[in-house]
Amino acid sequence: MNIAVVGGGVMGVGIATLALVRGLPVVVVDVDDDRLTTARARISAEVRMAQLMGKLADDVAPGALTTTTALADLAEASIVIEATTEDLAVKAKVLEELSAVVRPGTPLVSNTSSIPIDELADFARRPQDVVGTHFMNPPYLIRTVEVIRGARTDGHAMVELERHLVALGQQSVVVRDTPGFVTSRVLHPMINTAARVVQQGTARADEVDALMENCLGHRTGPLRTADLIGIDNLVDSLRVLHERTGDESCRPCDLLLEKVRLGHHGRKSGRGFYEYTN
Repeated sequence: MNIAVVGGGVMGVGIATLALVRGLPVVVVDVDDDRLTTARARISAEVRMAQLMGKLADDVAPGALTTTTALADLAEASIVIEATTEDLAVKAKVLEELSAVVRPGTPLVSNTSSIPIDELADFARRPQDVVGTHFMNPPYLIRTVEVIRGARTDGHAMVELERHLVALGQQSVVVRDTPGFVTSRVLHPMINTAARVVQQGTARADEVDALMENCLGHRTGPLRTADLIGIDNLVDSLRVLHERTGDESCRPCDLLLEKVRLGHHGRKSGRGFYEYTN
């Protein structure tokens, strides 16, 4: 298997780490060497964390990591997972360029939290090769992945995606193609509401999370989850959902917008609803 990941941000790093701890080689593509240097450092740290947590089997050596700025280097990939920012124009450009590079029949996988797959497929030369995933972060700890079959996704793409997910140790749940699918359509408005509760002064972030964790069984609390997702990514997803559904619960609240403006994006920036030290 030749796994390629386009985008060295939070999810690109997570998906690459998942492949490496399963002993599989992976190529990560990003736009410049500075971003790739940062991505390599983050992936190295995540692989070490996975080893400490016992997610790397004793008899499996980590896979080989290659990085590049050239999409043309992905011509021999057996699967390409696009994990760029949640922006239609960015994802569309990547899928258009990828479909001119990879062999016909290679799954072009968009790891999106909210943009419909059939909408993205419009930009690929072969819409039948485009399929969606929504990996949860970090993927090496969360072994279920949401899979989205677009209206034009063919059976070959689904079979090949499933073959790769099995090799990655992931269990897939296939859902219908619609804005936000299942996880984001449920989770992201809930996080938005939790942030609005803090904004209104009803409770602090840690109090909201404590109640959600201890009373309602949410594993990490919605606002810690926001910090893990990346508040900037969350806001992008909410905007997509609001534009495509008209649901006012998806309009990003002022507190989330203010945190993005200040650069308080969560764990990756060192501060979100909570503060973090490296």
